Amino acid sequence: MSGGPLVDVDELARLLGSVTVLDVRYRTGGGPWGPEEFAAGHLPGASYVDMDTALAGAPGAGGRHPLPRTEVFEAEMRAVGVSGDRPVVVYDDWAGHAAARCWWLLRYHGHEDVRVFDGGWSAWTAAALPVETGTGGSVGTGDFTAAPGAMPVVTAADVRSVDVLVDARTAVRYRGETEPIDPVAGRIPGAVNVPTALNLTVDGRFRPPGELRETYAAVGATEGATVAAYCGSGVTAAHDVLALEIAGVPAALYPGSWSEWIVDPARPVETG
Repeated sequence: MSGGPLVDVDELARLLGSVTVLDVRYRTGGGPWGPEEFAAGHLPGASYVDMDTALAGAPGAGGRHPLPRTEVFEAEMRAVGVSGDRPVVVYDDWAGHAAARCWWLLRYHGHEDVRVFDGGWSAWTAAALPVETGTGGSVGTGDFTAAPGAMPVVTAADVRSVDVLVDARTAVRYRGETEPIDPVAGRIPGAVNVPTALNLTVDGRFRPPGELRETYAAVGATEGATVAAYCGSGVTAAHDVLALEIAGVPAALYPGSWSEWIVDPARPVETG
C-alpha cells in the first residue's frame, strides 16, 4: 500500500484480496456487540479481533488496558492471518478509536505496513459495498513476528518529562468535573487537552493533515517537540497518536494512562 496511515473506502475496495483485513469493533465498557456485529455483517475476508483478549493484557496495576504480552499478541495476530510481508487494514465502527489501538500495536511490534480504514464500517455500508456474514472463514495462519519497540512509549516514571503531554479524553474528564470510569477524577499535571473528537470531521473521518497540524500546534505539539498522549486506559490515546502521525508529528503513547497513574496515590493529580 502507498501513502500515510489511512485508507479510504474506494482504495480499500480495490485492495480487498491483497491485504489482511481486521475488524476490531469495540466500545468502552465491553459488551457482546463486537462479535455479534461481526457475525451480522463484515468486510469480505475480514477476521474479528477482540480488544480485551488480543489487544490488551489483564487489568491491574498497569491500568485497565495494559499492553498485551508480546507472545500473546503475536499468537493472536498470526491466528487472524497477519504476516510481516502482507499489508494490514484495520477498521471499527467507533470513529477509528479501536482501530487506532490495533494500528499502533502492530506498528509498535514491528509491522511496517498497517493502515486504518477511514470511516470504517459505516463508510463501507454507506457505499453499498458487498458484505459477508457469519463468524468468518479460515484465513490461514500468518507468520508475523512481534518485535516490540518500533513506536515510542513513555512510562509513569517519565511521562511528565515530555515537552507536550496530550490528554485525549473529553474536556469534562480532563478538568476532573466528572469521571465515569476510573475511581479518581482529574488529569496528569501539566497535560493539555485534545479530545479525540477534534481529530474528526462531522462525518467521522479524520481531518486533513493541515487542519490536524493546526489543532495540535495550538497546544504546542509540533514537529521537533517531544510529544506523548494518554487517555483513560491507553486505547483512545492511540487515536491522538494516529492523528499526530497524519499531521507529521511523531508522538509516544503512555499505555497505562490515567488508570495506571492513579494506582499510586503519591502521584499528583490536577483538576480545573
